[in-house]
Amino acid sequence: RVQLKESGGGSVQAGGSLRLSCVVSGSVVRNSCIAWFHRAPGKDPKGVAGIDTRGDPHYIDSVKGRFTISRDNDNVSYLQMNSLKPEDTGTYYCAYRPDVRCIGPYLEVNEYNDWGKGTQVTVSA
Repeated sequence: RVQLKESGGGSVQAGGSLRLSCVVSGSVVRNSCIAWFHRAPGKDPKGVAGIDTRGDPHYIDSVKGRFTISRDNDNVSYLQMNSLKPEDTGTYYCAYRPDVRCIGPYLEVNEYNDWGKGTQVTVSA
């Protein structure tokens, strides 16, 4: 198994930026997907960005052009969040899927078994 730890959350005003980091430790493999999920207050987690085993990024429409996911080696992922909006407020989790076939937008909760504990992002108007 692996352990995931997110960092980089905080409080910003609308229009501001944050950079989230996710470090994966333990039984890390080269071929895997890493994704970021957003859980807004009172709602279920929703995938917002993922990077697949080929290194291709995938985003939901609401964050395209504002968020950028990247990966450093096999075990670190970043989520650069620009032009933040109040609706981006919530807890952000990273998730890990060790799978050589993980190609494409894996952004569903049930596609991941390994999760971090999350980092809080608050965007004020």
